[in-house]
Amino acid sequence: MVKTNFITDTFLLHNTFAEELYHNYAASMPIIDYHCHLPPAEIAKDHQFENLTKIWIDGDHYKWRAMRTFGIDEKYITGIAPDREKFQKWAQTVPYTLRNPLYHWTHLELKRYFGIDDLLNEGSANEIYDEVTNKLHRPEFSCQNLIKNMNVEVVCTTEDPIDSLHHHAKLAKSDFSVKVSTAFRPDKSILIGKNEYLGLFGKIVRSKWGYHRFF
Repeated sequence: MVKTNFITDTFLLHNTFAEELYHNYAASMPIIDYHCHLPPAEIAKDHQFENLTKIWIDGDHYKWRAMRTFGIDEKYITGIAPDREKFQKWAQTVPYTLRNPLYHWTHLELKRYFGIDDLLNEGSANEIYDEVTNKLHRPEFSCQNLIKNMNVEVVCTTEDPIDSLHHHAKLAKSDFSVKVSTAFRPDKSILIGKNEYLGLFGKIVRSKWGYHRFF
């Protein structure tokens, strides 16, 4: 039987006009990401991920939500289960995300970052886990190189207004070619009952810009 890959050069391109626009114009353009949840500390230290679960499942609330909906026990989501077992539970969930963007994102990422064409499911989980984990231990798959390999020009991480931006300052002085900026997400500041947060915010503002300008 001839294998047919799910991710191809015409994936989601349904006519010749779409193919023309994508391949001749959009494909070579750099990525400018105005909002993401990449940890700036990991970018700044050029973190090398231990395994596929660490880079792909830890902290991904979209995957967590799908796993919970599928009935996966919380110990395999945010709990203490071993990383391989967490990944196996995600792989068990993936086929049931068909027609959801999670299914597309999963296989696009496996293909574009790691060159894997196999569909992720319970049967392929261990082989994919081992192959990707082995690649993640190589220098070309460090955090910064993964970003550069996707032709990223600008990435804006998400911080609270009182964050120090220490890691951004470090990156600005480094030779990392991608501009790493910030996109404030002031969720805590709208919880006006949390006086300890507002007090800390006011203290920082006063220390940086002076009391009379804001309070």
